[in-house]
Amino acid sequence: MNLATWTAISGSAERPDHVGAVIRRLRLERKMSLKELSRASGVSSGMLSQIERNLANPSLKILTKIQVALETNAAALFPGNAGNVMTERKDPLFVKRNHQRPFCGLGYLTKELLSTGTTQHLEMMLLHIPPKGSSGDSPLTSLSEKGGFVLEGTITMSVDGEEAVLGEGDSFAFDGRRPHAFRNDTDASAKVLWIISNFPMQRHL
Repeated sequence: MNLATWTAISGSAERPDHVGAVIRRLRLERKMSLKELSRASGVSSGMLSQIERNLANPSLKILTKIQVALETNAAALFPGNAGNVMTERKDPLFVKRNHQRPFCGLGYLTKELLSTGTTQHLEMMLLHIPPKGSSGDSPLTSLSEKGGFVLEGTITMSVDGEEAVLGEGDSFAFDGRRPHAFRNDTDASAKVLWIISNFPMQRHL
């Protein structure tokens, strides 16, 4: 089983962690029990417990539900993203160097965080989608606008049941509230610049 493993990279040093440890820390910081997080996210307590103990590999859909229930953004789920990746910072806060980018390996794809944390609603990631990799078995939805640019390879993008095959140099944008998914049907890896503009809280209360 490919369990969710996260790696924050700082120079040549690597610090492995898993998504469950991050979720557990965020839950405890909010003084939430597993049952409370389960009610808020719609994910069973048993599944949450397995994820926190790194015994289950969460899908992107489940991760999104947990993220929303914790009232945070996707960037918060990356360890090392709170400024502890480098012991000394010489750049302005709006800059993130290549060696500072945290990775999120989920087995079926890898996410690489590009955002600096200086914006409230904008997130940028690099998606590494292996051959036959995908966003999961069921469509995703989120309170955001999403867009992207295919840097390498070919992916099939689906939004509201409409599909398009996108290759290197192609771009896309859509309302994240519409059911969407992507997959790599080829035998070569794909790389996609992924951009998320989260809706301000007052727009969806």
